Amino acid sequence: MAKVVVLGAGISGHTAAAHIRRRLGRNHEVAVVSPSQYYQWIPSNIWVGVGKMTVDQVRFKLGPVYKKWGIQFEQARATEIYPEGDSNSEKAYVSIEYTDPARKGEKGKVDYDYLINATGPKLNFEATDGLGPGKYTCSVCSYDHAAETWLELQHCFERMKKGENLKLVFGTGHPAATCQGAAFEYALNVAYEIKALGLLDRAEMIWLTNEYELGDFGMGGAFIKRGGYVTSTKVFSESVLAEYGIRWIKRAGVTKIEKGLIHYETLDGQHLTQPFDFAMLIPAFAGAGLKAFNRKGDDITNTLFAPSGFMKVDADYSGKPFEEWSISDWPSIYQNPAYNNLFATGIAFAPPHQISKPMKSPNGILITPSPPRTGMPSGVTGKIVALNLADLINKGRTEFRHKASMGKMGAACIVSAGFSMTKGQAATMTVFPIVPDWEKYPEWGRDLSYTVGEIGLAGHWIKLLLHYLFLHKAKGYPFWWLLPE
Repeated sequence: MAKVVVLGAGISGHTAAAHIRRRLGRNHEVAVVSPSQYYQWIPSNIWVGVGKMTVDQVRFKLGPVYKKWGIQFEQARATEIYPEGDSNSEKAYVSIEYTDPARKGEKGKVDYDYLINATGPKLNFEATDGLGPGKYTCSVCSYDHAAETWLELQHCFERMKKGENLKLVFGTGHPAATCQGAAFEYALNVAYEIKALGLLDRAEMIWLTNEYELGDFGMGGAFIKRGGYVTSTKVFSESVLAEYGIRWIKRAGVTKIEKGLIHYETLDGQHLTQPFDFAMLIPAFAGAGLKAFNRKGDDITNTLFAPSGFMKVDADYSGKPFEEWSISDWPSIYQNPAYNNLFATGIAFAPPHQISKPMKSPNGILITPSPPRTGMPSGVTGKIVALNLADLINKGRTEFRHKASMGKMGAACIVSAGFSMTKGQAATMTVFPIVPDWEKYPEWGRDLSYTVGEIGLAGHWIKLLLHYLFLHKAKGYPFWWLLPE
């Protein structure tokens, strides 16, 4: 009998747990450790943040689903990994601290034969002084953040209705923050609502980003086919922001937030400020903070994890110059090189290098988006690790057949702009591959047959449909496994 433990129940962890449970016989154990009792469909937090969906429309309780699937669920936070066991036992285990109200603060441990680290990121608001909920800016990174942001946004609407002119800022709150797409989408939704309320003359909206050019999105930008023509995501993004009346500041690394004032440094070394009345800025991501120890009790955290706190996998971490990297340096099976029963999926794995070219200011500040691993890549990597482990446990197959390198994987992104079924629209973009392959596609870096972008009402309908389809899938409703990641 084998026991598989999954740390995290987000898009990647929940997907991995679902597929491994489906593929393994009931004589094998599957356990999930997650600090929250809820699964949340993160892409729809945008709509919570503008009041178009409630919190309960984007989340559901994990306990009943895992009970139905035969998965052990521990509402707890993983703190330490002992891949060799300890002096009292040779069984590998994870130390946990319960967040379940009934056991809050209690310590425990969960043993495993195979471990999938799918913790996702720590939302590292602390990396920027004054950033985040409870301080001076808002967030849509979780459903509770999004609900609080909606309350703050309503207050802004009321002020504008009374005749006040407000500055609203959206974008990245750290020089190396990623997930620009979420901030971009939120900006468009707020702009749509402001226009619908007839308050455009009262709102100055600003996109503040660490991107060298708009449309970089942490993947070096892209050339896309749109309406039969090839254009850049720079032009695509600029045209969308201009259409919604949003001006932009690029190549900016936010260093500090004060009440009503954003401090940032530019790539050319200027130290500037941007006043604001409302700001929704994405934080930097870091690893979840897991520690690791060997059987003797020696700290081996640096063996398992990169300095960022994300877990090392089958990637090239040699640190060679950016210009020498290739797609072959990216992982494909997400297995830790030190312990072959450890895997990391989704945001939890450490990328080998930037996708966007690293850019530093004269003062040495890195102002470049980090590589994105959210959405489709998270789901796909969770699934392929689950399928490989099922083959290993069921058939003893040690050569993994299922692979998913971001250098050979495509992704789709739908950025909504409004919620109306008759007036809303969405920008839809697909890229293949995520990491550009300049050897295979020397002209554009990607295959333009699959790298396309369009904007229109149909995109909004697709976005809304996917909300319900992916919740159907996550809840394990009939034929959930037929839906793609």
